[in-house]
Amino acid sequence: MDTRQKLLTNWVRQFNGLSEAIAEPVSGDASFRRYFRVWRDGQGHQPTPLIVMDAPPEHEDCTAFLAIARHWHRHGIHVPEILQTDLEQGFLLLEDFGDNLMLGQLDDSSADRLYHGALTELVQIQQLAAPDDYPLPPYDAALLDREMALFPDWLLEQYLGLSLDNTERALLDTAFAFLRESALAQPEVTVHRDYHSRNLLVADNTDRPGVIDFQDAVAGPVTYDVVSLLKDCYIHWPEEAICRWLEFFRQRSSEAGLHRADSETFRQWFELMGMQRHLKAAGIFARLAIRDGKEGYLADIPRTVNYLIIASRRQPALRHFHEWLSTVVMPAIEQRIGTAPNQEQTPQ
Repeated sequence: MDTRQKLLTNWVRQFNGLSEAIAEPVSGDASFRRYFRVWRDGQGHQPTPLIVMDAPPEHEDCTAFLAIARHWHRHGIHVPEILQTDLEQGFLLLEDFGDNLMLGQLDDSSADRLYHGALTELVQIQQLAAPDDYPLPPYDAALLDREMALFPDWLLEQYLGLSLDNTERALLDTAFAFLRESALAQPEVTVHRDYHSRNLLVADNTDRPGVIDFQDAVAGPVTYDVVSLLKDCYIHWPEEAICRWLEFFRQRSSEAGLHRADSETFRQWFELMGMQRHLKAAGIFARLAIRDGKEGYLADIPRTVNYLIIASRRQPALRHFHEWLSTVVMPAIEQRIGTAPNQEQTPQ
């Protein structure tokens, strides 16, 4: 047991029913946060599981997490209830949604039900205003550009060792500008910013997912979260299924008054937003490996970049970018990492 786990255990034992609690590691994530499970004495009933978040204050600021969690919970979004907090030490006691990540529950028989539940919950999130005590940061041009820059900075140059010449940098600048303009033209909603199958938990008694990891929420494009979910960096689905789920979401979000886009316009927004996100994600996966030693994310890079290749193929304005990704970037990835699982079945 490390020092912070001991501190966390002592902290949680001060609360009713937790005087003998033992903090059992549950998981970490891509940040410095860690999660532990404790059991509250049921006093004659079944003990109740709870989650303790360890967020070292020198690395993690929980202000946004607390403001958004309380606001969304108050408005009926299925996020964990905040039970106790100690921001000075960086400890939070939370409702426990269990361990059944959506990613592990997805198969051909469950996918429609689980995605419909997740998309319905997303429409509810998008309709919320920002918390009164925490204005959501804007997903503006500067943020979009910083995220896309992760792709050349961390994946291409630092991980793959590619030296980009002036022509290649101009190619990237042109592609980034095209994607930025599309994102900024979309209607603005509340954006979770990491709404995918590893941040949604499946419960036995409801189709509504438990929503976690929302502390980076912003005000931004209406298609950002739906592309995170349907073009998930951790699982690939056939094109027909993605189109069907996207249309389900387009109709529900239109009925909620979030946009007035037809199917073709919404699909174009979705495709280009997906490219922006996948540039960011591929760069982050490389950064996690290089900077933080979390090499497990490297296996997700081929799938993520393959999404970029497929999407850019459909965009005449990105023809040269598509060719460069296909002939330069992906061969370098395959040589260093390998190919994504089932990548050869990816629809054209």
